[in-house]
Amino acid sequence: MSLLAKFSDLAVQREALADADPSKVVIDEILSPTEAMINGRHTILAGTNNYLGLTFDPDCIAAGQKALAQMGTGTTGSRMANGNYSGHRALERELAEFYGYPYAMVFSTGYAANLGVLSALLGPDDAVLLDADAHASLYDGAAMTQAGIYRFKHNDPDSLDKRLSRLKDRAARTLVVIEGLYSVLGDTAPMQEFVEVKDRHDALLMVDEAHSLGVYGEHGRGLVESSATQDQVDFVVGTFSKSLASTGGFCVSRHQELELFQYASRPYMFTASPCPSVIATTRAALNALRKRPELKAQLWRNAEHLYNALKAKNFRLGPELSPVVAIRLEDRGLALNAWQRLLESGVYCNLMLPPAAPEGGSVLRFSLSAAHTETQVDTLIERISALGLE
Repeated sequence: MSLLAKFSDLAVQREALADADPSKVVIDEILSPTEAMINGRHTILAGTNNYLGLTFDPDCIAAGQKALAQMGTGTTGSRMANGNYSGHRALERELAEFYGYPYAMVFSTGYAANLGVLSALLGPDDAVLLDADAHASLYDGAAMTQAGIYRFKHNDPDSLDKRLSRLKDRAARTLVVIEGLYSVLGDTAPMQEFVEVKDRHDALLMVDEAHSLGVYGEHGRGLVESSATQDQVDFVVGTFSKSLASTGGFCVSRHQELELFQYASRPYMFTASPCPSVIATTRAALNALRKRPELKAQLWRNAEHLYNALKAKNFRLGPELSPVVAIRLEDRGLALNAWQRLLESGVYCNLMLPPAAPEGGSVLRFSLSAAHTETQVDTLIERISALGLE
């Protein structure tokens, strides 16, 4: 068998998708945070994770343009090799202040943040316990280490408790990894219960707030704020590519050891640092998140509008109301056909197929934005209803 033979199965899977292949979608023109031209058709974007709708925010664009003019297009190297730009340090200070933690660290992507934090934290004598539905980057980060890797049932504190009990004395050298808002079905972690379990076993807790930053909490700090567990959580990681409408990732912590991660985190040490314009737009978006609470309020109005309307029509949805609205389908072919029909009707959403979707089913996933208008949400309801999937 040749080295390339393994790709034959992927080729068969790609052919099975036919025209309903999200990877083949080309967005010809972005018209606004919620609209684009796709295949010559005016399309509502309902799968972008642009929760606060800041991708076209004038202040963010102006900040990026100014940074481009003053500091150039890229850093051309890692911070360990080429040094820190002033914006890198400023963003870390602002993130730490925003969360009320003393320490923060910025990475080039959210994926790199998860790989970088886990690979720095975990050694051969340690263990990591991951929620069964945790993002691929969290599993990939754990796989980079020599730690023992275990999983527990999704959002199940009892399952976590049993796993930690089996580890006995090793539980004190264990990192528990969960997410705040899970991006496939839109459900949230039972934070208080998880904190109680990890404290009982002297473990540490890391929460990935990629999809919950800017969405939950009075100040938009995520589920750690809305659940009042911020002081008990050890590490919060996240991305700039959702609510902050940029690219990059971060970790904030109450532990001073985070300052030493730069000497132990290979994804940090050997990846080019974020471009000045990216840092500038991220800082502007963070400022908007802090000073414009009406964005989060509008996001939730849109989420309630879509979720409640589809629930009233007896669609099988995710377990709770959130800005991620998931229509669950058991039949893969039905999901492929529905996604294609939506795209042809001028609606772009995300298609999740096994094994990405839970329990062997498929999901049509919609992410709401503060930039969606009431008319656009009404249009989504109308075109989804026309599929006859209730």
